[in-house]
Amino acid sequence: MPLLDNLNPEQLAAVTLPNQHALILAGAGSGKTRVLTTRIAWLISTGNVSQAGVLAVTFTNKAAREMLTRLSAMLPINTRGMWVGTFHGLCNRLLRAHHRDAGLPQLFQILDSADQLSAVKRALKSMNADEERFPPKLVQYFINAAKEEGKRARDVEIFDEHTRRHADIYAVYDEQCQREGVVDFAELLLRTYELLERNEILRGHYRSRFRHILVDEFQDTNRLQYRWLKLLAGYGASGPEAGVQPSSVFGVGDDDQSIYGFRGANVGNMADFERDFRVQNVIRLEQNYRSHGHILAAANALISHNRKRLGKNLWTAAGEGEPVRIYEAQSDGYEAAWIVEEVQSLFREGIARRDMAVLYRSNAQSRVLEHALFSAGIPYRVYGGLRFFERMEVKHALAYLRLIANTEDDGAFLRVVNFPVRGIGARSIEALQDAAKAGGTSLYAAVPKVAGKAGATLASFVRMMDALRTETQNLPLPEVVEHTLARSGLIEHYRAEREGADRVENLEELANAAAAFVQEEEASDLAAFLAHASLESGENQAGEGSDALQLMTAHSAKGLEFHAVFVTGLEEGLFPHEQSVLENDGLEEERRLMYVAITRARTRLYLSFAQTRLLHGQTRYNVASRFIDEVPAGITRWLTARVGAGRFDAPSWPAAAATVSSKPAAAKASPSGYRIGQSVTHPKFGQGVIVNTEGSGTDARLQINFGRQGMKWLALEYAKLTPA
Repeated sequence: MPLLDNLNPEQLAAVTLPNQHALILAGAGSGKTRVLTTRIAWLISTGNVSQAGVLAVTFTNKAAREMLTRLSAMLPINTRGMWVGTFHGLCNRLLRAHHRDAGLPQLFQILDSADQLSAVKRALKSMNADEERFPPKLVQYFINAAKEEGKRARDVEIFDEHTRRHADIYAVYDEQCQREGVVDFAELLLRTYELLERNEILRGHYRSRFRHILVDEFQDTNRLQYRWLKLLAGYGASGPEAGVQPSSVFGVGDDDQSIYGFRGANVGNMADFERDFRVQNVIRLEQNYRSHGHILAAANALISHNRKRLGKNLWTAAGEGEPVRIYEAQSDGYEAAWIVEEVQSLFREGIARRDMAVLYRSNAQSRVLEHALFSAGIPYRVYGGLRFFERMEVKHALAYLRLIANTEDDGAFLRVVNFPVRGIGARSIEALQDAAKAGGTSLYAAVPKVAGKAGATLASFVRMMDALRTETQNLPLPEVVEHTLARSGLIEHYRAEREGADRVENLEELANAAAAFVQEEEASDLAAFLAHASLESGENQAGEGSDALQLMTAHSAKGLEFHAVFVTGLEEGLFPHEQSVLENDGLEEERRLMYVAITRARTRLYLSFAQTRLLHGQTRYNVASRFIDEVPAGITRWLTARVGAGRFDAPSWPAAAATVSSKPAAAKASPSGYRIGQSVTHPKFGQGVIVNTEGSGTDARLQINFGRQGMKWLALEYAKLTPA
C-alpha cells in the first residue's frame, strides 16, 4: 500500500495496529505527526472507520490544520467537517451544536485571558472585594485551576476563610458569565464534560459515533482533559462501563518533553492511561530524523537522570556529527559578545540566520543579547511576542464586533463604550452599573434607566451600535469588519496618533483575517469568526520577513528545529531555575525543558554559561548548571578552559567588590587571598563560587554558592578551602 511506503518498522507497527488502545512513545524528531496522520488515513482507507467516526485531538490550531492538509494529500476525501482540532476547538463545536442542553445562548462568546481578567475584576467590584487582598490575576488563576480539576465553586475544598472567599468570588463570577452568555477557555472543557456526564443520550451518541479517538501530545493533557477522554471512550473510574463498547484510544506523546506543568499539564496521565485502559500496545519511536548522533547522546544522557520516565533512547542513522560545544564566559556581556561572533561566523559559512536560534530560560535574559545583536547590526526576532489577536487595537475592534453579536456582553461594552473617547467617565459607568444591577439586566439594556447628561451620552453610544448592527446585518463578513472599523471611529483615532500607522495596518489586517476565515472555513457568520479569533489568540506564530536570528525561551522552542542552537545561561539557579528545587518534581521538569532545548538542534549545539550575570538588577555569581555535568565528556568540546580555572580577569568584576579583606588573618588562610567571584573547592561541598565576605581575622567568613549543595556561610579559619 503506497500509504505505508517509507515508514520505518516501528512507525509501520504503530500505523497498522488492530482496533485496540495504544500508547506511542514518540521521541523528538521521530515523525510522530506522520504516524498520527497516516494512522487516520490507514483506518479510513481500510474501512475500519469512516471519516465521520474519527476524533483527533491536537494542542494547537496549526497542528490541526497541518493534519487535515496531510490527510487531504493522502486520501481522495473532503476533510472539511472532520472532528480534528484542539480540546477547546472541539468543545466549542460540540457546545454550539447543543447550546440549549448546555444552558448557553446560541451566540455565546468566548473570553480570552485578558477579557476573563476584566470579568473577574467586575465580579470583585460587585462584591466590594478588596483587590489588594484578592488580586484579580490570582483569582483568575484560582478559578481556572479549579475548573481544570473539574470543580465548580461548590466543589472547592475549603481550608480557611481565604479559600472560602475565593470560592464565593468563583460562584459570583460563574453567575455573571452565565448571565452575560460568555464562557472562558476552561469553561469550554468543563461545560462539555458536565453536559456529556449528565446527558446519557448525548453521551451515547458521541460514543457510538467516535469509534477511534486519537490524541496528540498526550503528555500535555491536564486532569480534566484526561477525564473527558475517558468519558468519551466509555471508561469509568474502575474501567470500561458496563454495557458499553469502548472506543479505541490511540495516544501519542513523549513524557520526556512534558514542560507545561505550570499550565496544569499532568505528565502522569500517560502512565495512568497505560494502567486505566490496560494498554497492551506500547510502541517506542526512537529513530530520530532531525539531529546528529552526539546531540542525541547528550539528550539521552541528560534525561536518564530523571526517575519518573516511561523510557526510550533516541538514535539516528545520520552519523555522530560534530561535538557539543561548551563555552564559559566571564559575564553575561561576554557571553552575548561570543554569541554575536559565532553567529557571524556561521553566517559567513552559509548558514541562514533564520536557521540559528538562541534559547534562554527566562525572558529577562534577552536584554543583554538584544543589545549585543543591535550593536553589531545583526537582525534578530524575538519569537513569541504579542500575537495578532492580543494586540490592543485588534481587541478593541473585536469588542465592537462582540457587542454587535451579543448586547449582553458587558465586558465588550465596557471596553469600547468610551473608546475612542466619548466623554463617558467613571461616574457615568458606575451609575449604569448600579441601574443594571438593580434591574438584573445587561449594561446595554440598562442605558435608558440612566438620567441626565450621562444617560444622553450613553444613549448616543447605544444608538450608534444599534445603527451599526442594522447596517451590517446583510453584509459579507469582511465588509462587516470594515464597516465597523470605520463607523466606530477606530481607524480615524489611530490615524490621528503620531505612531498609529502600525495599529491602522493591524486593524486593516483584521478585515483580511475575516476574508481568509470565510474562504478557509466556508463560514460567514460573525459569531463563528469571533470564536475563531478567541481560539487563535493563544497561538505562537513566528514572524515572517527578513533573514533574522531567532531569540526565544526554551518553552517557546517546543516543536521547532534549527541548524544551530545556542542554549545559554546554563547556571544553577537560572537553568535549572531556583524555584524548581522547591516544587514537587520541579527539577525533573527543568531537565525535560533542557532536553527539549537540546533536541531543537540538527547539526550544531552550543551550551554556554557565565560566571557573573546581571539579572533583575543584581549581579549574580554563578556555578555551572548540573546539566552541563550530565552531558558525557567524550562528546563535548570546551571552547574555553574548564570551569573554575582560578582567578578571573579584572574587567569581569566591579572594582568595589574585586577583593576580599586582605587583613593578615584572611591572607594567612590563603597566601594569594580570596576574592568575590573566585572558584574554590571544599572537601565536603565540592566546587563553589565566593559571592560575599564579612569579618576579618579569626572572624572572617565567606558566603559560597555551591550550586546544587546550596549557599553556605563558612568560617575561613576552618573551611579548608583550596582555589579551584
